[in-house]
Amino acid sequence: MFQNFEDRGGPAAVAQRVTRLREVLAARGLDAWLTPHADTYQNEFQPPSEERLLWLTGFSGSWGLAVILPESAVLFVDGRYTLQAGQQTDRTVFEIIKVPDTKPDDWLAENLQKGQRLGYDPRLQTISGARKLREAAEQAGAELIAVPDNPIEALWTDRPAPPENPVTLHPLTFAGEAARDKIARVQEALKKAGDDAVLLSAPESVAWLLNIRGSDVAHTPIALCRALVSADGSVRLFIEPDRLGEDVRAELARIATVHPPDAMANELAAFAKAGKPTIRLDPNHASRWLADLVEASGAEISEATDPCVRLKAIKNKTEIDGARAAHLRDGVTVTRFLAWLDASAPGNGIDEISAAQQLEAFRAETGQLQDISFDTISGAGPNGAIVHYRVTHATNRPLEPGTLYLVDSGGQYRDGTTDITRTVAIGQPTEEMRRRFTLVLKGHIAIATARFPKGTRGVDIDGFARRALWAAGLDYDHGTGHGVGSFLGVHEGPASISKRGMIELEPGMILSNEPGYYREGEYGIRIENLVLVLPAEPVGGGDREMLRFETLTLAPIDRRLVVPQLLTEDERAWLDAYHAHVHARLAPHLRGEELAWLEQATQPFAG
Repeated sequence: MFQNFEDRGGPAAVAQRVTRLREVLAARGLDAWLTPHADTYQNEFQPPSEERLLWLTGFSGSWGLAVILPESAVLFVDGRYTLQAGQQTDRTVFEIIKVPDTKPDDWLAENLQKGQRLGYDPRLQTISGARKLREAAEQAGAELIAVPDNPIEALWTDRPAPPENPVTLHPLTFAGEAARDKIARVQEALKKAGDDAVLLSAPESVAWLLNIRGSDVAHTPIALCRALVSADGSVRLFIEPDRLGEDVRAELARIATVHPPDAMANELAAFAKAGKPTIRLDPNHASRWLADLVEASGAEISEATDPCVRLKAIKNKTEIDGARAAHLRDGVTVTRFLAWLDASAPGNGIDEISAAQQLEAFRAETGQLQDISFDTISGAGPNGAIVHYRVTHATNRPLEPGTLYLVDSGGQYRDGTTDITRTVAIGQPTEEMRRRFTLVLKGHIAIATARFPKGTRGVDIDGFARRALWAAGLDYDHGTGHGVGSFLGVHEGPASISKRGMIELEPGMILSNEPGYYREGEYGIRIENLVLVLPAEPVGGGDREMLRFETLTLAPIDRRLVVPQLLTEDERAWLDAYHAHVHARLAPHLRGEELAWLEQATQPFAG
């Protein structure tokens, strides 16, 4: 199994740890402390040795920020995690504040006292994040203090060892482009911008650029490393050399020199000897600590987006073909699971854990599963309303008649990364469940069928997915879609379909289409497929270059939850066409009862 169901959070030790931290802060002359959900590489998902926020607060979500003041403490989370945070942290210690209703910087400016010293770890804050913190502190008359020796690490006596797993090659048959050619494209971007080099702080960027993969972070196939890429094409890779096997060393020797991470300061200084070079850092990813290293070397910093971010988001033909193959394989797996679920629940003791285990077992039977994309969100009844719910032995619920079951899961295959959510009726659903499911489905179809001009941003179409819900006075507190990597991160920038999606959607990008609705304490609904941005066929008389989405995900949507009368004729036609496509692609790979289930699950509504 690539996941376990042990409780990773909880409030038990929170009060004691916050008290001990306050004592250490006072001894160091600090009045307040910031702990973000971040590691020294700014990964969304972290190795256990980097989970400082979890250790301090008991909260295990993928975004959060704790602020410890002398007499109070707050935990900022976004809309995905308000319910989860309330369950996991000690509410007598932490006040939970929802972002973006209240922004952390605004809160700090209002709540820090004049003369207070606010400490933070510069390895865990981005350049732009540290700048905002400084401005907030100055507005309050307080002082922001960089503290590289994080006091939590001294208190965390049972901290796990950092990962040191082997690095592997990502072959051209899956990558579709040689590392040397990718480096040339980065060179071109640097020269065009007038930068002498870029310090790649994101392990995913390094993995994409050099066609390497790793297993340092659960469910994301990356190795923790950084790289300095110069405009002349030379590459310095910062990773422990003994993590590289002979095949990886030989391949990397063609394109890079390898240095241990603690040699980075010396290598930056050596690079800067030739003059006063300009080194690009992505201010929204590179840490303040990295910026300090670059400045200490004598180089100048150019703040601009990591050039690999857009390049890796636009998938090449090999990656697109791989994504289609991965989604066919995964669609067979998910459909087998849904057939099993209908035959087994309710009444046979199926619960959230056993369902998640069975789904992973089906994926493993493909023989090609490298990992799951993330811990399976297996939410029965009220747990489905927790957007990023992670089932544990303590929270595990049975799948009971008259409830909804939300399962959000994915697989990491060498040819692609998948992410799919299906909401399933267990027994007879209520009329309210069906109507709200259908409103979510209308939003999903609106994205799937959208045609939009070149230059359209994610924010421009996010409302398409919400329109039917808005008309009913409803909404959801998460984005409609995120980018997805190619055997990389299941959450990938720069594009998203969301209220903050300011990046243009371009052909070759893969994103999710996942509107939802959540009734706290009762049920959750989400329908998620991955979509590929493609050029649209020209329209007669039209004069704009248009784009469209191709739906990659292949699995039935629960017809029992659809109120056909709430769908327009075009919406019913889309659903029937989608199910016909799912049937045509999956039927050759299924047999017996599973095939019979698919036949029933993909029956048309119209005609």
